[in-house]
Amino acid sequence: MLALQIVLLVLGFLLLVKGADWFVDGAAGIAAKCKIPALVIGLTIVAFGTSAPELAVSVTSAIQHSTDISIGNVVGSNIVNILLILGLSALFRPLPVQKNSLRMDIPFLLLASVLLVGLGYWGNALSWWDGLILLAVFAVYMFLLIRYTVQEQKKLSLLPLPEEEEKKPKGKIAAWTEQMMKYAWFLVVLTLVGLGMVVGGGVLLVNSARSIAEYFGVSERVIGLTVVALGTSLPELVTSVVAAAKGETDIAVGNIIGSNIFNIFLVAGVASLVYPLTFTAKGNLIDALVALAAALLLYLLALWGGKKLGRAGGVVMLAGFAVYYTYLFLV
Repeated sequence: MLALQIVLLVLGFLLLVKGADWFVDGAAGIAAKCKIPALVIGLTIVAFGTSAPELAVSVTSAIQHSTDISIGNVVGSNIVNILLILGLSALFRPLPVQKNSLRMDIPFLLLASVLLVGLGYWGNALSWWDGLILLAVFAVYMFLLIRYTVQEQKKLSLLPLPEEEEKKPKGKIAAWTEQMMKYAWFLVVLTLVGLGMVVGGGVLLVNSARSIAEYFGVSERVIGLTVVALGTSLPELVTSVVAAAKGETDIAVGNIIGSNIFNIFLVAGVASLVYPLTFTAKGNLIDALVALAAALLLYLLALWGGKKLGRAGGVVMLAGFAVYYTYLFLV
């Protein structure tokens, strides 16, 4: 029984990750055929795709009234993203923090974290109107982000174009997929199949996670903060660490911050519209405060490090992650 639930858990993760990839590819292709600017596609559909696994898991959990998994997934993913993923990445080489991240993205992440703590503590739950507040602030953030990016694009358009990189030969499957992406019907099928995989993966993951929690006598909150959060953050973990090892660190911090902002404003916002997310003072509140502290730590380390997250900062983050996970299983 336990072995089957673990297999279903892993299958759920795989469906979530691959389904999100296919959904983004298909939706972005359809948007491009509808003459939607590539900039808007990148800032909306592609960015949404990185949070699709968390959204599927949290909404599915809310539907099934497993609110501890729903909240734990959001908060846990944010903690993993900053303390574990950026901490590990910074060990390989210093991570530059872009000026816009310091001016807008990290402050918005801090605002999101404060709102999560405040709204959750006030009323001991995130209700539907709390969700509306989160989504409204998210809309403001997206407007400011798109406006800033458009302005930067105009500045870059005045610079000489970089030389095109030599295209590497592609395998048969990759070449076939690229050819099929030209057809609208294929893009629609890819989008629908990807969406189905995300939804199905979310259901599988939540159900198996609940069963595993019951088997070991562990709370759904801990399962959401650990197994589920680590699983949904696995793509970011692999991508960021490999990129750091190769020296491709330009947007590593920005991607993590953007993902965390999406997690709180979009994922928690939508999930709370489905069903009120219970917010306990001794459990969820502490977890949300840890997520807030992690965001604040990132901001301070970036300022002190001269707009860079250095190896010493990475060690501090990993130490904080170890202390938090020890607390989860000992308290």
